[in-house]
Amino acid sequence: MSGSAVSVPLGDNSGVLPRRATLIVFAASAIASALISLALGLSPFVWLLFTGLIGLAGITVWSLAVEGRRRALDRVMSVAIMEVFVLAMVPLLSLIYTVVSKGLARFDSEFLTSSMRGVLAEGGGALHAALGTFIITAVATVAAVPVGVLAAIYLVEYGKGRLKRSITFFVDVMMGIPSIVAGLFAFALFAIFFGPGIRLGVMGSVALAVLMIPIVIRSAEEMLRVVPNALREASYALGVPKWLTVLRVVLPTALAGIVTGVMLAVARVIGETAPLLITTGSTTSTNLNPFDGRMANLPVYVYQQYKFPGVPPEPYIERAWAGALLLIVIVMVLFLAARLIARRYGVEIRR
Repeated sequence: MSGSAVSVPLGDNSGVLPRRATLIVFAASAIASALISLALGLSPFVWLLFTGLIGLAGITVWSLAVEGRRRALDRVMSVAIMEVFVLAMVPLLSLIYTVVSKGLARFDSEFLTSSMRGVLAEGGGALHAALGTFIITAVATVAAVPVGVLAAIYLVEYGKGRLKRSITFFVDVMMGIPSIVAGLFAFALFAIFFGPGIRLGVMGSVALAVLMIPIVIRSAEEMLRVVPNALREASYALGVPKWLTVLRVVLPTALAGIVTGVMLAVARVIGETAPLLITTGSTTSTNLNPFDGRMANLPVYVYQQYKFPGVPPEPYIERAWAGALLLIVIVMVLFLAARLIARRYGVEIRR
């Protein structure tokens, strides 16, 4: 009918906001919240919170007035998700800023190239602790990665029945055990053979390996499940046995994810303090043999510098912050190495 009018729900397609509408609203809300914060003497976090609330209210009202209910709901949800992401990033950025700003005071050549042997106040460094951390974590990784990857291969490629369910159950239990329990386990294990006063670097490696194994199993298992079955079936069709298919087809395809999972496991345990405090003890000298005597490490070094400061306390606190900064740098380097390895040797999965 030529004379009939098509009714459109009011407010659903009435217009479109400018492309920079969200930016304009949040710039105005940032200025408004800054004025409120300055007037009331509020903290920067409260300013950020006010900016988000005022901006969300402003974009909601403007979008409802111009775009209508449906488009406004979509825009408001997008803005809310962005705000939640920014809010989640605030503690992380605040942590990094605090550690960097306080740690740079002693993050110098002396700190990176000297130990604490004979140092009572100012001076000294964390070379012995950094070397101990590398050795303890490396031994734990060498012990945990083969066990974790082989267990994941069994669960994905071969496991079935009661044994598979039992392994899965115990892996889930190990994922949730406190780190102090792993330290007590390693201490009790070595105390049976060497006596209760034993302290060795390898004891810390055993404790960290216990914490790493379930993480490696879970990450490797998920990566192996992502590999398409079509690749396995194509290999079987060519007459390749199953073990060789896993070795030459499945593992290279999942290598990028497995390496990333291993780096996550290393990052998870490299900062553990409680199990290392129980098992490795502490020393002010450099010890490169994990099977001979106490071995220093960065988490325990940071803990002791902060917990037991001398007189004056400032040099000890500065060394603690510098040690924390060094730990963050090591973790960042490990993640960059993981990304490079994954990019160099990983195989892209196409579906």
